[in-house]
Amino acid sequence: MDHNEFRNKLRNMDVLVVGMGKSGKAAIEALLENGAKVYAQDSADASRMDKELLAHLEREGVETFFGIVPEDMSVFDMLVLSPGVPTDLAFIRAAEKAGAEIIGELELAYRLTPAHFIAITGTNGKTTTTTLVGEIFKAAGRKTSVVGNIGNPVVTEAIHAAEDDWMVTEVSSFQLETVREFRPAVSAILNLTPDHLNRHKTMEAYGNAKAKVAARQTDDEYLVINYDDKTALALASQSRATVIPFSRKEQLDKGAYLDGSEIVIRDLSGKVHCIADADELRIIGDHNIENALAAAAICFFSGIDPDIIGKATTEFPGVEHRIEFCGSLNGVDFYNDSKGTNVDAAVIAIKALRNNIILIAGGDGKSQDFTDLAEHLNGAVTALVLLGRDAPIIEEAARKAGFTEIYNCSTMEECVRKAADLSREGDKVLLSPACASWDMYPNFEVRGRHFKTCVRDIIDLA
Repeated sequence: MDHNEFRNKLRNMDVLVVGMGKSGKAAIEALLENGAKVYAQDSADASRMDKELLAHLEREGVETFFGIVPEDMSVFDMLVLSPGVPTDLAFIRAAEKAGAEIIGELELAYRLTPAHFIAITGTNGKTTTTTLVGEIFKAAGRKTSVVGNIGNPVVTEAIHAAEDDWMVTEVSSFQLETVREFRPAVSAILNLTPDHLNRHKTMEAYGNAKAKVAARQTDDEYLVINYDDKTALALASQSRATVIPFSRKEQLDKGAYLDGSEIVIRDLSGKVHCIADADELRIIGDHNIENALAAAAICFFSGIDPDIIGKATTEFPGVEHRIEFCGSLNGVDFYNDSKGTNVDAAVIAIKALRNNIILIAGGDGKSQDFTDLAEHLNGAVTALVLLGRDAPIIEEAARKAGFTEIYNCSTMEECVRKAADLSREGDKVLLSPACASWDMYPNFEVRGRHFKTCVRDIIDLA
């Protein structure tokens, strides 16, 4: 369905938006702007809602179901779910059974705009890769919005975008669960390791959700995928897109790879294009070489000149909360990796900093197995400082692996002070929690900024 046709159709639709986070609020505004009859639902009751939001919804004639669910789900033509809302809730199933279409904010945005989409998913590296791709697109002079799971709702930018605009989009497995027609010009699956199993239950279900990023693509569109991650690579079979692999470890007959330290791309005719020297990247670690390879492939197969890709890539400083350097004290460097919300991300950060690490970890473990994290402590980490709900689970895994230099704290301030006390010149204090933040903070950004404030405080007091 063409976007204008969909906009016309919305004028006669009753739409329930479920979840009042950023994407839910953005979906409401887009639907109102396009003439839909809008309803809003959230599991929190009205007393916990922002008063300005309540007043705005009342002014706009939006009927609300806060702390309750509608009794009659047959009145709705469509439900738009926020990413945090499980699709298997009883009232959502009842709506679907009654004939309502169930979509998410990403799908809504896609249907409302003529713009082109780049869609980047994977367990780790999404934010860095998406941000870098956005910088390269902007350097190439393209009108670009960097949106999605990175923080800015897709629909907010999409509803006013033109046909030659680009939506460079970080997409999560939660967002992909509710896509139907979504079809990006270029998609990317960066890697696949256990995450969000409390929601998806199995790795197969998690992988199938990720694969939906490319499910509707055709052979004149591209799927950029990690050749070195065989679990991710296997997902390519679920798409008809032209597969463009990238590899840090092997030279390929097409795609992006390392030739010595040089990032190169071999195009579909076999010609090799030099992009940049990996040694000149400002972002550290092997995982960031992989992110740069993926970004280079995405941009090259979107038609951007290799010289522009190379210049923007080597100038890229990285993103907040991802192995972000945030100060030194007495020869000890402090790094904020609050976005390391799973075991694999924390292991990547440990590998990037190599040794002499005092690791601060813990939080909401999302039902993960911490064995792999524990096995990477010895030889790299000198002390483990734990906080948060699942700290005892991490401690148990660490002790089982023979690591005993463990300290438990109750606040971030206490963690940072303890890490500073334990450190010696040449050490690195790393916040890489291997856990979500939800037990103590509303999101990883708030956690990371609190860590940086604590670091600044001890530096200022020194």
